[in-house]
Amino acid sequence: MGVPYCIVKGKARLGTLVHKKTATAIAFTEVHDEDSQSLAALVSAVNENFAARTDDIRRTWGGNVMGIKSRTAAFKKQKALEKDMIKA
Repeated sequence: MGVPYCIVKGKARLGTLVHKKTATAIAFTEVHDEDSQSLAALVSAVNENFAARTDDIRRTWGGNVMGIKSRTAAFKKQKALEKDMIKA
């Protein structure tokens, strides 16, 4: 929908913006005329940096390490394939 967004490292960083300990999300509903240029610069910087890193973030999410259940299931599948290969 073209709504600019940014993922921030920690909830505490957002909390400092609203003078609270933590905040999970912030939405700007209104912008003063004198601040609109600063907001536009911020949005363009976020879009450039985040768009460039989106594929890298998606590829490394979770560190490419499977959990114990997934590893066990993959091992069982591999063992079954090997067993079928031996029979054939």
